[in-house]
Amino acid sequence: MHTIIEPFRIKMTEALPITTRSHRVARLAAAHNNVFLLDAEDITIDLLTDSGTGAMSERQWAALMLGDESYAGSMSWRRFEKTVREITGFKHIFPTHQGRAAERILAATRLKAGDIVPNNSHFDTTRANIEYVGAKALDVLTPEGQDIYSELRFKGNMDLARLEQIIKTKGSNNIPFCMITVTNNAGGGQPVSMENIRAVKQLLSKHRIPLVIDACRYAENSYFIKEYEPGFADHSLMDIANEMFQLADAATMSAKKDGLANIGGFFGCHDDQWAEDFRNLLILTEGFPTYGGLAGRDLEAIAVGLKEALEYDYQRYRHATVEYMASSLIARGVPIVRPAGGHAVFIDAAAFCPHLEPSDYPGIGLVNALYLEGGVRAVELGSVMFGRRLEGASEETAAPRELVRLAFPRRVYTQSHFDYVIEVLDLVWRRRDAILPYRITRQAPFLRHFTAHFALGETPAAFGA
Repeated sequence: MHTIIEPFRIKMTEALPITTRSHRVARLAAAHNNVFLLDAEDITIDLLTDSGTGAMSERQWAALMLGDESYAGSMSWRRFEKTVREITGFKHIFPTHQGRAAERILAATRLKAGDIVPNNSHFDTTRANIEYVGAKALDVLTPEGQDIYSELRFKGNMDLARLEQIIKTKGSNNIPFCMITVTNNAGGGQPVSMENIRAVKQLLSKHRIPLVIDACRYAENSYFIKEYEPGFADHSLMDIANEMFQLADAATMSAKKDGLANIGGFFGCHDDQWAEDFRNLLILTEGFPTYGGLAGRDLEAIAVGLKEALEYDYQRYRHATVEYMASSLIARGVPIVRPAGGHAVFIDAAAFCPHLEPSDYPGIGLVNALYLEGGVRAVELGSVMFGRRLEGASEETAAPRELVRLAFPRRVYTQSHFDYVIEVLDLVWRRRDAILPYRITRQAPFLRHFTAHFALGETPAAFGA
């Protein structure tokens, strides 16, 4: 059969807020033009993130009832540990309340001011935690990945030549570890090939630099490897994940993505000293090492979800959904990152709004237009999230790309919901000249996009009252 269907049935429904344009105009103004500050009850289709927003399966809901809430050494912890070790093979495993907690403790225990951390592309919390301790996060994306319209596969790969040059220039002693993010979120959700991970590991091993995988979407990356990398077609997603993690010295994980859970994460490693340092700080800030800020029932749900994410039929359906929206937008001329990534459709906001400069924050203009037009919430991945003001500079350095991400919550929306989003995008696309510039009126020193306030000269007629 050619039709790919959802490999599940719906047992419970949740009402969607259907709002009026005037309501949305008022709510966005009250939220200082930042969709992060909107209440969920004001959103019809929420594509802000795929982190913790998925629907759990009946097996996960049943597992919640097995939750052992013992403070130390619970049975839920043992089941969680067994599952994570089966997938990753790590000697030491620590649960955390979410991925950024693992990133924070890793940065605090392994980095110092002046250190360098290369990555194919750092996402927001990873970069922020590295920079918070005074280290520098370097993006080392392959040149093919920087061409957002190229149809090449594995555009999330790391640039090996540039990585080698960085090691020679900066010195291996100044690079406590290198990271690789699978799939590459900031680069458009593009996958990383096993060949590239292997080559990165080989290069790092020559210089005794550990490799840390940001494994939030490890199962989606495994799916891409199976589908598109020669030699893996007959491999199970579990086998591919095993091979990928065997190349890593450590990993951070947000279980809110490919753990199919609403909260949680973990850190895994082989090195005893890394584990001891991580454990000591985890106890100080997260909790005892066998619960790490999570309830036993959360550990149970994650243990089930990590396995469900590796089911081929689920991954095939999920990717088909992303492809469906991507191809529909391409047919309408909407500029998007190509090919479709693993968890989202990424719109090229700079091409969508050619009349706006990066300093006008075109991604914010597009995000707000989508909300005003149809109650759809997306997120900007451009100069608000990744822009920089270099020391001594009078103006901000723009991000390399101005993207807007429409992230797909797992097992939540049906095809008719995505048809609605496509219709909203089509309307905004046809009236894109009405999108006006924004400026920041208030911001935090780190991760400013979460809480920033924005203002504009005039609400566009096409998207306003």
